[in-house]
Amino acid sequence: MKAIAIIPAAGLGTRMGKSSKDAAGGERKQFIAIGGTPVLIHTLRRFFEAETISEIFLAVRDTDRDLVEECLAGEGAKKPVHLAPGGNNRQESVKNALAMAPADADIIAVHDAVRPFVTAELIDQAVRQAQADGAVILGVPAVDTVKRVDQKTVHATLPRERIMLAQTPQVFRADLLRRAFERAEQDGFVGTDEASVVEHLGEDVHVMLGSERNIKITRPSDLSLAEFYLQEMTREG
Repeated sequence: MKAIAIIPAAGLGTRMGKSSKDAAGGERKQFIAIGGTPVLIHTLRRFFEAETISEIFLAVRDTDRDLVEECLAGEGAKKPVHLAPGGNNRQESVKNALAMAPADADIIAVHDAVRPFVTAELIDQAVRQAQADGAVILGVPAVDTVKRVDQKTVHATLPRERIMLAQTPQVFRADLLRRAFERAEQDGFVGTDEASVVEHLGEDVHVMLGSERNIKITRPSDLSLAEFYLQEMTREG
């Protein structure tokens, strides 16, 4: 089995706001440092540690290539990391990376660049599960009551026991993911994640339990929690 990872890292990070600055002086959350190291590098380290992943395809904006190459050179990547052109949205970025992916890849794992606390063990479990089931995402049960609203009016309370909050990696057999992206392009469908693109194809997507630590760094308030988790990881060795 040959498994590769795709990490779309071309997001603009508009929800992070002006209070946070990256190494280049911008507001890009994937380049913000936690513990002195950019979030993106923390994320890549988890995939360097995963035994099932052989190489990584990183989709970045042209304006970020020099910065990313500098970060990678400083890190000393333990696996091949290929840079793909970032798109105008997540789906375009993943599509561009898919076009570069080797034809002999059996499994493709797609992961948010700003989820630096996924573990190598979870990555490996998801890859092996996808080999059996075809399409697997990580998820955690909803703990809050979930409402369906229209504007500011509640229309329904959704059964919490049937709600899962999706995480990444989202892992797929390569042929299934390629077919799903081809169909999405034919239909003009844009999904919010890779699972929704596979769902559009009419295929089942399975869920395995993720981790409460596997947060997506999106807002300035997430940075304090990220620093706390990093300190915990350091203590745990």
